[in-house]
Amino acid sequence: MAPDTVLKIALAPLLLAQALHLRRRALYLPEPPGPRSGSTGTGPSLRLLILGDSSAAGVGARHQSVALAGQLSQTLARDRALHWQLEAETGATSASALARLANLPAQPFDAAIVALGVNDVTRAVPLGRFLARRRAIHDLLRSRFGVDRIIASGLPPMDHFPLLPQPLRWTLGRTAARLDTALAGLCAEEPGCTHLPLDLPFEPRFVARDGFHPSEDAYARWAEMLAARL
Repeated sequence: MAPDTVLKIALAPLLLAQALHLRRRALYLPEPPGPRSGSTGTGPSLRLLILGDSSAAGVGARHQSVALAGQLSQTLARDRALHWQLEAETGATSASALARLANLPAQPFDAAIVALGVNDVTRAVPLGRFLARRRAIHDLLRSRFGVDRIIASGLPPMDHFPLLPQPLRWTLGRTAARLDTALAGLCAEEPGCTHLPLDLPFEPRFVARDGFHPSEDAYARWAEMLAARL
């Protein structure tokens, strides 16, 4: 058993109390309004699916145009004809995203971005189950939607989230790092799958006012990182 897991068990009453307190006092930010699909740009065609949780859905931004999908589509459309679709919701886990994907009508996409994991961390999803669901998502993207390029956006370093108190911040950060390392290993084994470490700065301007989600500046940086991989 990992040392931090032993410590997590020992601190369980305190961690539970901190989590319940956070749930009561945390600032709730809604998903921003704006289109969740579109076609834009000229040039070679790229059909892109974005699958994820509240960060993929743009929580922390005022409008989808300045959230992740909007800023990414604007960047990609500079030199190609982009057809994009966003499938994301607040609270999504790898399990719920897999179910959402399974219920989505079959249609062709060239590439997919998957941004999931934070809610698996907060819900204490075991590592093996997390990896099995991520593998199932990748398999479904290929078999049902014809995706040949998957970018798995890494889990954020949750030990830097301003909202979280210590030691909850440290324990969630360690768990997120463990899941992200395993996700990178999974992508290394799969053809056409790239793990992109979510290496965003945690200066105040890169964090939304809830202390948990990315800001519009962070979404711009994240979009640049993803566009470079695509």
